[in-house]
Amino acid sequence: MTTKKIAPSILSADIMNLERDVKIAEQGGADLFHIDIMDGHFVPNMSFSPSVVAGMRRVTDKPLDIHLMMDNPDDYIKAFVEAGADTILVHAESTKHIYRSIDLVKSLGARAGVVVNPGTPLEEVKELFPVIDQILVMTVNPGFGGQKFIPGMTKKIQRLDQLRQTSADDDFEIEVDGGINDETIVQCAKAGADIFVAGSYLYNGQDGFKDRVDTLKKLVED
Repeated sequence: MTTKKIAPSILSADIMNLERDVKIAEQGGADLFHIDIMDGHFVPNMSFSPSVVAGMRRVTDKPLDIHLMMDNPDDYIKAFVEAGADTILVHAESTKHIYRSIDLVKSLGARAGVVVNPGTPLEEVKELFPVIDQILVMTVNPGFGGQKFIPGMTKKIQRLDQLRQTSADDDFEIEVDGGINDETIVQCAKAGADIFVAGSYLYNGQDGFKDRVDTLKKLVED
């Protein structure tokens, strides 16, 4: 059984006190960090550069999960790997040559993953299953934190898990991102997800970061 992992989304952290928030998350039980990279074109928002990833790499040994929400991702993959990324996630919708993007990530020594938006069928990325390490199912429309979970995505996660189990060649982790809290995480875990990205729920809670991580971990392990 795959170990369930909690990945705080840095998009919800205080960028002016990022090192502090990274340490709080580490001490609170975070398994890895999810960093959204947005270019203002692929999604209507902008965030973070390789220098932010490099800064995080200097203050944490936890895996850095880099989510590229940008056009022409191949132009930036090397910079983010060199900055310290452990996993690079590329949107299937952002390039006509997603297989080439995945191959580039792996050639640079990082883990490679593909991202699918809520409206993107799994069939569009099925050929990638044997070569990816991770697939991120967006459970909100990408671009902004704090959005409400799209309920229909649990069926998509479940079908993805079923597809994964039918082939001995498919050995990837299923990650979910968007609207993850103490209610939606249970649905996603039961559907087969392995990695849970949480932002607003972890950083905006009144009961402390560690308490919220502990809550989520208990819910997915029950």
